[in-house]
Amino acid sequence: MKKVTIIIPAYNEEDSLPFLYERIEKMVNQIENYEVEILFVNDGSKDKTLELIKKYREEDSRISYVDFSRNFGKETAMIAGLDYATGDAVIFMDADLQDPPELIPEMIKIWEQGYDDVYAKRKSRKGESWLKKFTSKMYYKVLQSLTNVEIQKDTGDFRLLDRRCVNALKKMRESQRCSKSMFSWIGYNKKEILYDRDPRIAGSTKWNYRKLVNLAIDGITSFTTSPLRISTFLAIPTFLALFIYFIYVIIKCITTGIVVQAFQATILLILFFSGIQILLFGIVGEYLGRIFNETKNRPLYLIKEYNGKRETNED
Repeated sequence: MKKVTIIIPAYNEEDSLPFLYERIEKMVNQIENYEVEILFVNDGSKDKTLELIKKYREEDSRISYVDFSRNFGKETAMIAGLDYATGDAVIFMDADLQDPPELIPEMIKIWEQGYDDVYAKRKSRKGESWLKKFTSKMYYKVLQSLTNVEIQKDTGDFRLLDRRCVNALKKMRESQRCSKSMFSWIGYNKKEILYDRDPRIAGSTKWNYRKLVNLAIDGITSFTTSPLRISTFLAIPTFLALFIYFIYVIIKCITTGIVVQAFQATILLILFFSGIQILLFGIVGEYLGRIFNETKNRPLYLIKEYNGKRETNED
């Protein structure tokens, strides 16, 4: 009998968990010929999330949980879920029920057809502002233009991964992670499922625009060095523009007799080149910061307990 692990990162989701567990339990009870593990990763929640998970575990032996020592973020919670998952396949889903668990049987069916990565693609995104939809669309366009890896558009973390995908992802231990890009990078046989994404069932989103911008930067800098080439791409048109500008100034002086004041040209040139230098320093700084974080070689996360057992975090 094959085993499927459903990985659910949770951070302050006490309002959503009762609805989530009710629907997951109903769905799992309908799955035949498979053993199911429901693995919660408590990402340092400050509410009653962990208490509810422990209560459900007492009632349902299929439930397991990992409790972080503090909040490490969803991306880290996902790799921790992969580390502790025991299934032949894993399924990522959020605790807010924006991704319907009723799709899981269909994912398993497609997996059995030989696909390694069955990902859910959104047909619509209810409850999200036009600004978030627009910025998401533009981000995927920019990311795709900068990397040679094909990125799945309008997809999140809701997907099924075969064990060999899991093993591949577990080898990728960088500290600043963007799982959406990693799913694309590892390759393997992929198949999409279309669905309508629902609004949150309860509570409020943990993602603000600052966190989304940080995630976007991680996604770009993790899988391409193209931004470092901006200096080259800027240099050619910059010098071409300056050459044309100086030709224009000379022609204007000859034809009109009006001389451009030196201080005006100097100020414009200083501002122009200063802006380019600041931009390039910022890009180089992003990559240097990533190198700095990786060379520290710290563990990605620390565990307080796993299924009620106190963790010592020894290798």
